[in-house]
Amino acid sequence: MVKSILHTRKLMHDLCAKHLHQRVRVETMDGITYEGTIIHIDHCLLYLHCGNPAWDVDRTFANPYSAILPLVLYELLVITLLYTS
Repeated sequence: MVKSILHTRKLMHDLCAKHLHQRVRVETMDGITYEGTIIHIDHCLLYLHCGNPAWDVDRTFANPYSAILPLVLYELLVITLLYTS
């Protein structure tokens, strides 16, 4: 079971790393959906900037309508790339 979790985490890490700095829709295994920009990824967490993509990420905490969410990689079910025109 541990090998399965580690394998899944690696697959999700590689997928997220491929789409770093792109807008995505993420659905967790609990059915919760988030939209935002992947701003960082480490060995077990995805950091998703939620809010208006035009806002400066460095000013996130100054804006009450924007947040950076840390999401656990092995709890993610679906990641959809959102194209902007």
